[in-house]
Amino acid sequence: MRTTQARPPLRWLLARTLARFLILILYRMRIVDRKHCPRKGAALLVANHISYADPILIAAASPRVVHFLMSRTYYNIPVAKWFFQAMGAIPVSGRDSPKAVLRSIEACRKILEEGKVLCIFAEGTVSRHGQMNSFKKGFEKVVQGLDVPIVPVHLDRLWGSLFSFEGGTVFFKLPGRVPYPVTVNFGRALPSDASAHRVRQAISELGSESFRLRLAEKDTLPVEFTRRAGRHPFRLALAGGKGRSLSYGAAFAAASGLARALAPALGSDRRVGVMLPASIEGALTVLALSLSGRVPVMLGLSLTPEAASERCDLAGAGRIVTSRKVTDRLGWVPEGAVFLEDLPRPGRLELLRSWLGLLFLDPVSLAAASPGGLDDAAAVLFTSGSTARPKAVVLSHANILSNVEAISQVYATLPTDRILGVLTLHHALGFTATLWLPLLLGFGAVLHYDPSDAETVARLSERFRVTILAATPAMLAMYLRRVPEKSFKSLRLVVAGADKLRDELAAAWLAKFGVLPLEGYGTTELSPVASVNIPDVMGSRGRQKGGKVGTIGRPLPGVTLKTVSPETWEPTPEGVAGLLLVKGPNVMKGYAGDPSLTAGVMRDGWYVTGDVAVIDEDGFVTITDRLSRFSRINGEMVPHRALETKLQDLSGATGPAFLVSSVPDGAEGERLVVLHKDARDVEELRRKLAEAGFPEPWIPEAVRFHRVDELPIAVSGKVDLKALKALALKLDA
Repeated sequence: MRTTQARPPLRWLLARTLARFLILILYRMRIVDRKHCPRKGAALLVANHISYADPILIAAASPRVVHFLMSRTYYNIPVAKWFFQAMGAIPVSGRDSPKAVLRSIEACRKILEEGKVLCIFAEGTVSRHGQMNSFKKGFEKVVQGLDVPIVPVHLDRLWGSLFSFEGGTVFFKLPGRVPYPVTVNFGRALPSDASAHRVRQAISELGSESFRLRLAEKDTLPVEFTRRAGRHPFRLALAGGKGRSLSYGAAFAAASGLARALAPALGSDRRVGVMLPASIEGALTVLALSLSGRVPVMLGLSLTPEAASERCDLAGAGRIVTSRKVTDRLGWVPEGAVFLEDLPRPGRLELLRSWLGLLFLDPVSLAAASPGGLDDAAAVLFTSGSTARPKAVVLSHANILSNVEAISQVYATLPTDRILGVLTLHHALGFTATLWLPLLLGFGAVLHYDPSDAETVARLSERFRVTILAATPAMLAMYLRRVPEKSFKSLRLVVAGADKLRDELAAAWLAKFGVLPLEGYGTTELSPVASVNIPDVMGSRGRQKGGKVGTIGRPLPGVTLKTVSPETWEPTPEGVAGLLLVKGPNVMKGYAGDPSLTAGVMRDGWYVTGDVAVIDEDGFVTITDRLSRFSRINGEMVPHRALETKLQDLSGATGPAFLVSSVPDGAEGERLVVLHKDARDVEELRRKLAEAGFPEPWIPEAVRFHRVDELPIAVSGKVDLKALKALALKLDA
């Protein structure tokens, strides 16, 4: 293979000069690790494709002449064809005959054989939804048999620029800013036999690194909120029960006044417990604490005194801000409680001063009481404790901001949007998605403290014309039964999390309300969202898939997922189940007060979820079970969820009807136990399991099926694994 470098042709230099001139005007480009692009010899660059400006940006960022494989449709545009020819582009089309495709592949191979640099956008088309699409495997054929390094390249921050599809159009829109920031990140070279799955993974990891650079331009949560309130002081920010609502300006003024009222009671305490429902008061309390430089420690509303004290000690919270309505319902009062009802209300002059400051002063100075930076703690939330003692998760400003930034890229929000907040504020999804997300992006949050109060939920949805709903599958099932069709007619986006979204529930929602719920995935430790399904988008070459039924979607921008063998920690191939790991700026700072516990779930920068998953060829992820929900029977690993799902399907039950656990067994190590609701023909179910191909060790004996009145499932829809194990041991003793 030739490696000598010829002098670049004059037409290429002219084209590159023009490209750099355009970039100088339209973009502010940051190049990361250009050293990974070989200075001599052949190289194949493989990049994600987020805008039509991508080839120009890569050509300008590369130290070498770069040839591109590109769509024939755009190559043949009369005005630009000379430019593409000057850049050494090779045209190809999905409509080409097999012989024409082969000629394009041979042309690509010839470039590499001559020791030159070739770039291929492996998605095959520009993303129309902000996520990275599946990778075509054509580049594998291009380098087959050649000793050519594959250099992954990630382009970041281009979504929303003039030549991206943000907003549904490329050209007929005004750019959000000029020059537009963009990051071109070159990764370490991979061998020529690297699969499309491995290359896509490498580019995704580069995206996580690039995303951190975005956050460097952000301020802390209270500063970002103050900035948003100053820009849109009269836009709806918060609404709640009885139709009460606050604009952004009013919310800022109220939160500032509350911060001053809380100051004498809280003293020097930096971490403060919050025991309040999803309501305007709860939201203002979180804002007030953040504006005053404190860290809200979010507590549940059904805790015992011992559990609340344990959580406060773990998080380092000295006092708890609450209300008498909450403590009356609990039947006990936290020690050192600060009641909102007892605080002085700000006067008109004080509110006017806050309004004037918001309109005329710098946001940073208004939120100057919030010390530190993006990596400082912004909140402490607690894990559900379904498998062990709850853990205090410390989330930084950067963690929450990264989740908000990524969600906003794949779910395009509008100033007229309203999100219905029925998840409690101590729930990670409720805290980020129904509180900080709208407040930082500039749309309204409609909050209600009781998700089971379907009548009020329906009334609020109609009154404020709610467009977005984030809820658990259990809540969606309840609303399907109890909310009239007209009440949710304004919804355009429904996202389900915290538990598996069953296909029949999603289909029923689509049939009744005209909107398909989209499943996402996350944990408190991930701020909390890691991956989501998004609506499909029609492109020039057909539909670009944003979602896939039965999966948890693709990773959010800036988030990387991979699966590994729990025994060797080596990455598992495409389509093979493994332990799910997550990396990105959304990964928590750690667990409060327990560095060893933090170290136990972190591995070389990756958060170990404990979930078992499969990543398919399109990049969609399917959770198959929890690692803790496997039983080893006669040396074979048996997944509990797979058995539960099949039993559910065979029985035809509409709601959760089966849970599987295991108990110790002297002969086989463990034996399976099935808890079920309602009367079941156990022998018939066992026969159908065998007919479905389930191996004998996976089919519990009939005596191991136990009928119960209620399954140990929390309101959130999650299984209480501790209670499940205890019940299985009791019934199958």
